[in-house]
Amino acid sequence: MKTAVMQQIFDRIEAAETVMLFRHRRIDGDCVGATKGMKGLIRLTWPEKKVYLIDEEKSDYLSFMGPDDLDVPDELYKSALGIVIDVGNSDRISNQKYALCRELIKIDHHIEREPYGQINWVEDGRSSACEMIAAFYEAFQDKLKIDKETAGCIYAGMVTDSGRFQYEGVTGDTMRLAGLMLDQGVDTETLYAHLYLRSFDQLKFKAKIYENMQLTENGVAWIYVTKEMQQYFHLDFETASTAISSLSDIKDVLCWLAFIDTDTEEIRVRLRSRFAAINGIAEKYHGGGHACASGATVYSQEEMKALIRDADRHIGEYKSTHEGWL
Repeated sequence: MKTAVMQQIFDRIEAAETVMLFRHRRIDGDCVGATKGMKGLIRLTWPEKKVYLIDEEKSDYLSFMGPDDLDVPDELYKSALGIVIDVGNSDRISNQKYALCRELIKIDHHIEREPYGQINWVEDGRSSACEMIAAFYEAFQDKLKIDKETAGCIYAGMVTDSGRFQYEGVTGDTMRLAGLMLDQGVDTETLYAHLYLRSFDQLKFKAKIYENMQLTENGVAWIYVTKEMQQYFHLDFETASTAISSLSDIKDVLCWLAFIDTDTEEIRVRLRSRFAAINGIAEKYHGGGHACASGATVYSQEEMKALIRDADRHIGEYKSTHEGWL
């Protein structure tokens, strides 16, 4: 369904000579797929336009979607329309030169906390930013051009951010839009191989998670992925963060947490839940996100333990006041 804000965005893109695309720090499949998907739509539809996606952060896991662009002079930013996708807060934008752009559009599916764009298209009920890009294509498919590579990037983000279409926010519309992308000829066998095949070390790491995971009194599962563990299994930060998915299938567990050491004093936190919203806890610890999928940061093991206690208390209260949570 075409909306007024979609029309505004289409009109701005159509009028722009140069478009700069931006995404969040600590890249994932959704922000990469959404920005590359939007870039593909623009370049295929308006080949005369200059379209740049510049981000120094790289990922071996997501490299199959192709390289980003090299940086350009600041003057080019200043004349460009900027489009930031999948970023709730401006301080999380990976390339901070976004602020140089003459006009800024925000496209995001997180709970609104900072409307930093001149145009803000925010739908926190969407399962992914890529779902929004697919909806944008659907609304203007009589004008926009797409190919299977562009559709593959968009579909990859829809798959990864929705947990293979399992998480809250997946609707019939999600599946219809995913089908629209598949109709472009996406090679799902190769795509899923890129996304889900694991190295021998990564599988051994998964076994280590099951050996070391902890469980609180009220059913919060958690794991601390130390620097030593990362070095032993030859993990980069992104691969270490996949520990969160290994905790998702434990009976009677409504919340699961992964704490990942970084090269700084930060310990990054992945928070996931079913039924019980946990974004409030993430916000207390320097983060935020969706109701049942958020991120945070703690700066010591004492603060890590405090977050675990808060999560345990929250889940205990939820279980005592709700029924039907399995």
